[in-house]
Amino acid sequence: MSIEIRGLVKRYGDAVVIDDLSLRFAPGRISVLLGPSGCGKTTTLRCIAGLEEPDGGRILIAGECVFDAGQGVNVPPERRDIGMVFQSYAIWPHMTVFENVALPLKARRTSRDELVQRVKRTLDTVGLGALAARSATHLSGGQQQRVALARCLASHPRLILLDEPLSNLDAKLRVEMRAEIKALQRKLGATMLFVTHDQEEALSLADEVFLFDRGRVVQSGAPRELYFQPRSRFAAEFLGKANLFPVRLGTAGSGIEVRARTDESIYLCAGTSAWRDLADPWAMVRPEGWRIAAAGEVGLPATVTDTTFVGDRVMVRADTPLGEQLVIASGNETIDAGARVSLTVATDRVQLIDMAPP
Repeated sequence: MSIEIRGLVKRYGDAVVIDDLSLRFAPGRISVLLGPSGCGKTTTLRCIAGLEEPDGGRILIAGECVFDAGQGVNVPPERRDIGMVFQSYAIWPHMTVFENVALPLKARRTSRDELVQRVKRTLDTVGLGALAARSATHLSGGQQQRVALARCLASHPRLILLDEPLSNLDAKLRVEMRAEIKALQRKLGATMLFVTHDQEEALSLADEVFLFDRGRVVQSGAPRELYFQPRSRFAAEFLGKANLFPVRLGTAGSGIEVRARTDESIYLCAGTSAWRDLADPWAMVRPEGWRIAAAGEVGLPATVTDTTFVGDRVMVRADTPLGEQLVIASGNETIDAGARVSLTVATDRVQLIDMAPP
């Protein structure tokens, strides 16, 4: 089931929270709305759910118009057939797990037999079948989150919206719940919209990421595309650690070459024709993109200033003519502070960004 937003606008007083937003979320996928606090991602989700009324635009769910500012259409939340999981689990402590999950079915006046079947089936789906009779106060944080998810699923919604649902869990549980949510979505074939400000959460969960900034989507695509091919400084720096520095593009026979923009104009790698017309090119190299080579090799001369061993990798800080560069090397490598090295990079590990104003 697809969701389409056309020209959506939402204001709070003079502040424009969503600014002429047009998006389409593909059916049967996990679409993650990612961005810093106040960027408009949660407001967008609440507008889709019908919990906020936009000031302009249209919203269509499975081709059905549920909001149209021009036509005065605003379908109430309970008629949009949406399930929602919030940051707060909203679990009733005086009820059992079964009773918590049954709440939305009771509100819909579902028959007793069907209610029992649906609740049991849903609890089995989220791995809580054996805890149906347990009091909600005797559950762990991860179990409470699964109850909230089961309550959402029990009514068979055509769309599942999740707003920062894992932010109250500890780091280990967050990783476990991410895997469970992804596996559950694959099993059900459901359409999910997931809001988060956590980059790792977005990259590990999403089929498609929508990166928000100041009420607009600045880039969307598959997680690997956004991570390795950001189109702006904001995208590069928000989605993980990024080494950014100015470069010069020169000619090399029929091709081009990329050189660090320093007094020495240091050669870095071959270029691609797609970069030829950039007005103010800057290179982005992820820390794992640099390769540490012996001093004197063609590349960026560097002096190691600090190393941190973290098991499978070594975090290296190196002083270069471009300033400090962060490098991630294999944990098997022995790298000492003070060592003089050369940093080299392959063309496919470099992304060029045009810093010229639009």
